[in-house]
Amino acid sequence: MGVTRIVVLASALAVRSGLRTLLEAGEQVEVVDEAATLGEALPLPKDTDVLVAVADPIGLSQLTESLLDAEPLPVLVLLAAQEADAARILAALHPRAWGLLPLDASAEELAAAVGALREGLFVGLPSLLAPLSASLQQGVRKDVRPVSGEAVEMAVEPLTERELQILHLLAQGLANKQIALRLGISEHTVKFHVSGIYHKLGASNRTEAVRLGARQGLIVL
Repeated sequence: MGVTRIVVLASALAVRSGLRTLLEAGEQVEVVDEAATLGEALPLPKDTDVLVAVADPIGLSQLTESLLDAEPLPVLVLLAAQEADAARILAALHPRAWGLLPLDASAEELAAAVGALREGLFVGLPSLLAPLSASLQQGVRKDVRPVSGEAVEMAVEPLTERELQILHLLAQGLANKQIALRLGISEHTVKFHVSGIYHKLGASNRTEAVRLGARQGLIVL
């Protein structure tokens, strides 16, 4: 795939420097520019692959408005505070791939998110993306599309908090017994929830459930 070229946006110089260090800790990653605002960064350097931006709730709304007419590259937003409407605001960037992580995301989480975004996936922590999953079922948006333009069919109904936890553990390769021990529930209960996940995502096995969950932005691979 080659080097992933990233532009970092954050109002504070110290935050931009910290993000540069975390992002470039990953292999095949280069921060090609950084700025306080998108306006300062435009025009973006040639062949920019992912835009990583720090935004508070007000700044996030302004950033989204600015990006609507910008080049359709993937955007990863880091929230200084978890805001319930953040995912729905980002959904306005359709069909651009985007991700949502807390500001204290680790280098590993940043690397995983950037890699997935470049593949056209929607990514983020389940706790941050759950509001969007619920809003989709209320008619806010009928579908979500990755950068490739291929439609992603959403779950027939939103996953519960427990189902999101189990889907996350499935993505880590844990067996039902291991998930039961991790969550302090019975293996039978795990099987019940896994069956519910399959039904809601339209999956027939674990691999497919994880793939569909990642494409819908419910988990980060």
